Amino acid sequence: QVQLVESGGGLVQAGGSLRLSCAASGRTLSTNAMGWFRQAPGKEREFVAAISRSGGITYYTDSVKGRFTISRDNAENTVYLQMNSLKPEDTAVYHCAARTLVTQTLQTGYNYWGQGTQVTVSS
Repeated sequence: QVQLVESGGGLVQAGGSLRLSCAASGRTLSTNAMGWFRQAPGKEREFVAAISRSGGITYYTDSVKGRFTISRDNAENTVYLQMNSLKPEDTAVYHCAARTLVTQTLQTGYNYWGQGTQVTVSS
């Protein structure tokens, strides 16, 4: 089992920044990638960003490219999502995810999820 706990969400004005953190515990050595997903009210959960175990490969959904940066500190078992130039449409609950499965893309195959942290961007 892998446990994930997110932190760092909050209320910010448009154009501002937030940094989300995801602390992993348990069988973290069994994971091969970690990612961030978000779910806005009334919408389905969507992929935001992902990073390989080594940190050498990252992938972003188009709407956040150039604004968000995913990174990880394997020594601390922590993944980060730096969010800059935030927009009201970024408002959502952000979930950290980890996977022990191997799939063709970094966007899929996640089998462990955190409870989420709320990000609200005011206009």
